[in-house]
Amino acid sequence: MSVQFPRMVTLRQSFPHSATFDIRATVQNQLAQKLGSRINSGARIAVAVGSRGISNLALIVSVAVNWLKERGALPFIIPAMGSHGGATPEGQAGILSGYGINEETMGVPVRASLEVTHLGTTDDGTDVYCSAEALSAEGILVINRVKPHTDFSGKIGSGLLKIITIGLGKRMGAGTCHAAFAQIGHERVIRKVSALTLRRAPILGGIAILEDQAHGTADVVALRNEEMEAEEEKLFARSKDLMPKLPFEDIDFLIVDRMGKNISGGGMDPNIIGRSVYGYSSMGPSLVSMSPVRIKRIFVRDLTEESHGNAIGVGLADLTTSRLVRAMNPQITYVNALTGLAPLMAKIPMYFETDSEAISCGLASLGIPDTRAARVVRIADTLSLELLQVAETYTDLLAGREDVTALDKPQEMKFDAESNLLPIA
Repeated sequence: MSVQFPRMVTLRQSFPHSATFDIRATVQNQLAQKLGSRINSGARIAVAVGSRGISNLALIVSVAVNWLKERGALPFIIPAMGSHGGATPEGQAGILSGYGINEETMGVPVRASLEVTHLGTTDDGTDVYCSAEALSAEGILVINRVKPHTDFSGKIGSGLLKIITIGLGKRMGAGTCHAAFAQIGHERVIRKVSALTLRRAPILGGIAILEDQAHGTADVVALRNEEMEAEEEKLFARSKDLMPKLPFEDIDFLIVDRMGKNISGGGMDPNIIGRSVYGYSSMGPSLVSMSPVRIKRIFVRDLTEESHGNAIGVGLADLTTSRLVRAMNPQITYVNALTGLAPLMAKIPMYFETDSEAISCGLASLGIPDTRAARVVRIADTLSLELLQVAETYTDLLAGREDVTALDKPQEMKFDAESNLLPIA
């Protein structure tokens, strides 16, 4: 069968953008309002920061650290990221440094030990661990984005409770909790473990970050420890409304320019691509549906530098490139996948030297008579859905839609001299 590529149209999706606000002043005001009376001069405060690529993360951490210092406290930073970074102190400190968070930029120490202390056991039998470095402080401040989780859906997702449960637990806590997830469910474990940790560790509170559909900072909210669970539910409900989405639900072939841990905990967000980390069918919906989108084939082209070789999530793709495989650090990827009890996420799909070859083989595998009519969508990554390309086949479906605007006329796919796609312009 002759494989011909569909012509592509560049689209801009229109999402409601958040109102601009002074992030620095908001963080300062929120901390003063919620935690001002809880900071004692001379107190050592551990500021816990995770591995996600969050907009303005370095700014928010810096403001929090300086706010603590202005009140006479002695803050230091700890990576709160479970098994990420190969589950080594150097790897986890390196992830933070890649986000501009290190001793030089923040002006405080970064203590990346993976040593943990056993805090106790929940009433349903889950052992609870917490960073020994964090417990050595008089207070702990956790910082994280609140958003739908990649592995489950409920009334909470990824946020402050999750970073307390998994992040502060380091590799030991992360592994223990993921084992419990398989038996009694994610949300139940996160609620139980975080509740015990909040009772027995000196957690003062946290800074919750919301992002809009364009990956911009939508809000920053400080929470006291005692209000964290109830208020995070409210923030989570807001975050669901702020999630971006693909413009179409039925897609034959999705091209993803890059994946990585800074993009999503799953490399590619299952909430966007509709494939579960615990199993999916490439010809139908996920075994655990995360999204109404139905994608028959996924081709992921590159791994972000910020991932430091962690290619967790590459198993969600059907095709990839040799360069992504070369960029993959198997040890780092396997540690993360095994800790999360999701070996599927580390499986390497068939890979090709060039984008052109991968696209040709992917289209051929669809088994449709005319591959030029294939419903193809191309995105930069699952966080960046404002600017994308779609096949000419979708043109009729654009009529009357106010949320998408065509920026050009249908054009052939554009490749460089090495037969790799040129950037979306």
